[in-house]
Amino acid sequence: MWHCNKEGAPKRARPTSPADGLQTPEKRACAWHAADPGGLHPRHWDTEQLCDFLWRSGFEDPALLSCFRENKITGSTLPYLTKSELEEMGIRPVGLRLNLLTCLGKLGQSHVDITKVFNDPIHGHIEMHPLLVRIIDTPQFQRLRYIKQLGGTYYVFPGASHNRFEHSLGVGYLAGRLIRTLQERQPELNINQRDILCVQIAGLCHDLGHGPFSHMYDGRFIPLARPGLKWKHEQASVNMFEHLIASNGLKPILEYYGLKLDEDIDFIKEQIAGPIETKTDDTMWPYCGRPKEKSFLYEIVANKRCGIDVDKWDYFARDCYHLGIQNNFDYERFIKFARVCQVENKKSICTRDKEVGNLYDMFHTRNCLHRRAYQHKVGNIIETMITDALLKADPFIRIKGSEGKEYKISTALEDMEAYTKLTDEIFLKILYSDQPELNEAQEILCKIEQRDLYKCLGETHTPEGIEITKEQCDGLAAEIVTSKPVTLSQEVELKAEDFIVDVINMDYGMEKKNPVNNVRFYCKSDITQAIRITKEQVSKLLPEKFAEQVIRVYCKKTDEKTINVAIKYFIQWCMNKNFTKPQDGDVVAPELTPMKAGWNVDEDDEKHISKKNSPALKPRTRLFDDS
Repeated sequence: MWHCNKEGAPKRARPTSPADGLQTPEKRACAWHAADPGGLHPRHWDTEQLCDFLWRSGFEDPALLSCFRENKITGSTLPYLTKSELEEMGIRPVGLRLNLLTCLGKLGQSHVDITKVFNDPIHGHIEMHPLLVRIIDTPQFQRLRYIKQLGGTYYVFPGASHNRFEHSLGVGYLAGRLIRTLQERQPELNINQRDILCVQIAGLCHDLGHGPFSHMYDGRFIPLARPGLKWKHEQASVNMFEHLIASNGLKPILEYYGLKLDEDIDFIKEQIAGPIETKTDDTMWPYCGRPKEKSFLYEIVANKRCGIDVDKWDYFARDCYHLGIQNNFDYERFIKFARVCQVENKKSICTRDKEVGNLYDMFHTRNCLHRRAYQHKVGNIIETMITDALLKADPFIRIKGSEGKEYKISTALEDMEAYTKLTDEIFLKILYSDQPELNEAQEILCKIEQRDLYKCLGETHTPEGIEITKEQCDGLAAEIVTSKPVTLSQEVELKAEDFIVDVINMDYGMEKKNPVNNVRFYCKSDITQAIRITKEQVSKLLPEKFAEQVIRVYCKKTDEKTINVAIKYFIQWCMNKNFTKPQDGDVVAPELTPMKAGWNVDEDDEKHISKKNSPALKPRTRLFDDS
């Protein structure tokens, strides 16, 4: 413990025990308890009790204590004191202010605020504030233990057994890491304990709204079960967070730890799902929880500006670890170089100019994870089959919600009490049910367990500029049925319902835009100046395009004869639509592919065509050369 003389110079006090610097949290708690004979938590101290503590801690200057009395500083305001606020109170010496903040900061190690340690395979031993632990220990948060992080991908990658629960812990931890680093590096930002707790809570609760098998529920099931419904899991996360607070009586706990109910709860919800209210004037600051001066806080958990946020950092590291895929992005370097700079009329998180190549690696890692794992053709068809099973079971499943009202799988999202009970467990509930109405759904799930899956007929790409829209998706299966090759002699009856067309949009996170264009950098010659760095300034080996559309076609019938015929239909459809030739097209349909001139171009012909700039036959530019 440090004491200060009248000049504010620190001097070393006699340690309370030989191992004072190596005390456990419990022993530190006892030490602080002994310093407070009244037994009150420091946040309940009035001004005189606080001044008494400072005096006993060696800050004996009457002028210093007078500053605290004049400004009516109490224990409840201690977590929010910053160096600049102490200066405004009249405490000028820099060393004295630092010693004060160090001394007051140690009060956070009291017996009430002992942190809990989680041993995480990705981030190691991570500490959680008691308020975060209270949120974690609720049914609404514990529900995330039973929702697979990668949904149906677990049926392809045996290691991908991790859940939304551990991912959420990791995001909460990384959110705290980043905001505390900014607080220490730039005290002028006036980041206080309330800001830190709110950002961590947002990171912890950002995925509360996920349904069974994560993105399968909101990306596949809900659009089919409830077409036209505009619903996203982010809004469900906000609803579940409100339900978590209300049903567990946590508002007094939030106040106990210094949060302001209206302002801070709004701030947490805005970090998860964006502005609560849409402003009519675009020039107005859209958020209510924090002022424009703290705009950078909205870029930590879910960065709408450029997509670089702690949510991605955790799932990159965690998913790569469980999938057995190399992660090429190191978030530790980003944290080391993170600074807040003025960008136009707002403050944004920036990084060093030399890190621009690493950011392209980060987005490339994201794209690789989608191509190799998240959009794996077998994983996708398993999710499609689970979706089919849920659609057939939906009319017969009943989930009890608030006031005893019953909901279906597709309507449980309207009531958070019912939604809390909806997890991946629905798979087993259907599989082992005795209800005869669920027989069709059970048959599909049994096929998944027996690996009797719908067959993939092939994969193709749309030409740039004529991508398939959502409105066109419903008619694609019928188009394939009408694409019967003239050379086909087999008599196999195929219907539109036999085909599944999966349209996948791959990108770097911002559709066709280069996300790095929205990142701002600083250089060591002036760390306050935010600059842009164009792709041409980085390398000529970076991608030319940042989005592509992939189309996969599956057949529900699995007998060999039908599959051979269905493949011919698919190849002919690709020819008719001027899509790219499927990779195995020459093998599975050797009688068809020679009929498409643009599909039979060798290397010399490509050079000749590129010189003529023929738009009909010009080869597509790929994201990366896979050779």
